[in-house]
Amino acid sequence: MALTTVSSPKASLISPSSLPFLSNHTSPLLSSSSCLASTARLFPPKLRSSVLNRLAPSVLRTSCRPRYLVTCSAALPSALLFDCDGVLVDTEKDGHRISFNDTFQEKELGVTWDVDLYGELLKIGGGKERMTAYFNKVGWPEKAPKGEAERKEFIASLHKRKTELFMALIEKKLLPLRPGVAKLIDQALSNGVKVAVCSTSNEKAVSAIVSFLLGPERAEQIKIFAGDVVPRKKPDPAIYTLAATTLGVDPSSCVVVEDSAIGLAAAKAAGMKCIVTKSGYTAEEDFVDADAVFDCIGDPPEERFNLDFCGSLLEKQFVS
Repeated sequence: MALTTVSSPKASLISPSSLPFLSNHTSPLLSSSSCLASTARLFPPKLRSSVLNRLAPSVLRTSCRPRYLVTCSAALPSALLFDCDGVLVDTEKDGHRISFNDTFQEKELGVTWDVDLYGELLKIGGGKERMTAYFNKVGWPEKAPKGEAERKEFIASLHKRKTELFMALIEKKLLPLRPGVAKLIDQALSNGVKVAVCSTSNEKAVSAIVSFLLGPERAEQIKIFAGDVVPRKKPDPAIYTLAATTLGVDPSSCVVVEDSAIGLAAAKAAGMKCIVTKSGYTAEEDFVDADAVFDCIGDPPEERFNLDFCGSLLEKQFVS
């Protein structure tokens, strides 16, 4: 499928005189108070029916920031799947990293992960896997056991304590939701789109984020796939494949929201569309395979995309 980069000067609202272009499938330039509204809402009420009849399935271009392709299709995803850390909440630098360091300090391990080091460690999916890889590389602490089985238990105990400290941060609401997350989830749930969170993080930590920051009413409608629910973690597609199977949806009808290259790889390997919302640690990663890339989801008036845009990706691709 060919990708199209949209770049244009300031655009104007469609007028009746623009309609002849639509029959030739020429892509007129549009702008509106919310560039992420559905295609139909971009037109005056009296013109919507005529435009939709004459334009489908041609593509509209918008010069709003960010630029994206939309279609006139009313299709919506069967499921909207979110990563957790960096997508729902920018948790890594001031959440998980701090909790790891507090755990290391409590256990007197003489280990501290600074901001840059933790950014490198995030290339490894899963907290237990991250600690194991780090200790294998730099050497295990003196207090760590020598046997492989005992070290596995040691890592599990560290991760359990780290999760407890992290959950305390979440329960105190010291880490806020990223802009637009609640909005997009509400749009999905109100339109019958299934919602799930698929994360390599501990299930308790993910559940705490969903429950305390999204609220119990939303939490009751959101399925969580996290931690060791699958034997292989991202970039392996197992967690997204499991989500699609459990939810009873076709992977090709799912849209994933991720923030990292390993999450993107997992989503694409599962046969799903993937939108990347860059986070603090992932801004410079390679997202060439993404279907869309934004700095965040965004709330009005700084909205970047919405549920209609997610649906449009099932037919069209996007380049930022």
